[in-house]
Amino acid sequence: MIPLGFTPLLALALAASLSTAFPRDAPKGCSLSKYQFLAPLEMKAVQKMKQHFEDIVLLSDRQCKSRLFHRKWNVAELSVPDRMVLVAAELDFTTAMLGLPAEPAFAETRQRPLAFLSQAREDLRVCMATEAPSHQPSGRLRHWLQKLQVAKKTETTGCLEASAILHIFYVLNDLRCAALREQCT
Repeated sequence: MIPLGFTPLLALALAASLSTAFPRDAPKGCSLSKYQFLAPLEMKAVQKMKQHFEDIVLLSDRQCKSRLFHRKWNVAELSVPDRMVLVAAELDFTTAMLGLPAEPAFAETRQRPLAFLSQAREDLRVCMATEAPSHQPSGRLRHWLQKLQVAKKTETTGCLEASAILHIFYVLNDLRCAALREQCT
């Protein structure tokens, strides 16, 4: 039997040893689970931005020759590291387009989606650095990444902006698939 005065001392020693075993300031690992199911508030903000964009822009002036989001393959067919690379590229592209100068009303409407997508991009970078730091994309993904680079050089800014905003729900679905880490639909 342990003497009563010794119990608090033992508890203190145990707490001290556990705190060194599990440091509080340990770097966060990959945490994409919050993107599996997007908050209704975020979805509503994205929908409002997309609708505002469609209302103010003559889409015929922003037609693209390259159809970036029309792929012959489904994101679910990619490996998890490939999905992460794809979504990182899509988020980089989309946040760059949302960051372009715009009329004041649209600039205000896109602030929340831009902040959300920027945070998702940063979370994804952490995951990629910890889980797949030297991953080489598959052939089909490499082809799409090359297509994206060509489009950035050859298409008008208006075309690229329209493509990013009009297909933003594709990007959100791809983010969800990357967060699931298993087969997604």
